[in-house]
Amino acid sequence: MRPREETISIGGIGVHTWIGGQGDPLLVLHGAGGNRGWTRWLAQVAERFTVWAPTHPGFGRSGDADWMDGIDDLARFHLWFIDAAGLGRPHLLGHSIGGWTAAEMATMSPGSIARLVLVAPVGLKPETGEILDVFYYSPPQLLTMTVHDPKTVPEWDELYGRAPTPAEIEIATRNREMAARLTWKPYMHNPRLGHLLPRVANPTLIVWGREDRVVPVECGEQYRRHLPNARLTVLERCGHLPPIEQPDAFARLVLDFLGGDTRR
Repeated sequence: MRPREETISIGGIGVHTWIGGQGDPLLVLHGAGGNRGWTRWLAQVAERFTVWAPTHPGFGRSGDADWMDGIDDLARFHLWFIDAAGLGRPHLLGHSIGGWTAAEMATMSPGSIARLVLVAPVGLKPETGEILDVFYYSPPQLLTMTVHDPKTVPEWDELYGRAPTPAEIEIATRNREMAARLTWKPYMHNPRLGHLLPRVANPTLIVWGREDRVVPVECGEQYRRHLPNARLTVLERCGHLPPIEQPDAFARLVLDFLGGDTRR
């Protein structure tokens, strides 16, 4: 089933959204790099779930939200998106800052979502290491630090194999500015989040890359300890982008976790 693109109005903001698949709804929240569109892993998951993949306000082709100044604002907004789009009680998957957003949403309203998938989320301050200052590096520098081995990324040429157009550079700059606004102070974490995560009894899958140089894998252990019904899966030879670096293995993990009694 071919995906479609829609712009959904939420509170006067046009939210550019990819929609496709069949089955129970799965809301997918992207990371700081923006919405990469209908990538390989999404197509596989969409064989069993209806995927809704919105672009955060201030990113990509979505409208501006100058009033947002933190991930908690983005979390409230996406809870509103669930209601406005009529998703009922969807499964929720978020990557990086999208994972942090998903975790905040779950603490705010755990009954609004079914199962939760957190993919290398920021949001918790590492106990020993540190989260990489992603705004210090240029996009080409950051890309080399984000993945473990470009040669093993199936969609590398399609996603990163050519120089960006001026329009794409403009969008990337906009994404970077909005990500900084949402995550800068305190940098990439909420000191209160760890105290609130025990409220989230939803079945939760946490996925991390062993070689993640952006967010230390120890943060995955922290999330696992705080969440009462969570398990952590660490992918070997994988960096900060498991859905892109190992799309087939990642899609299998998601499908296996969401399968069975999916509405529990």
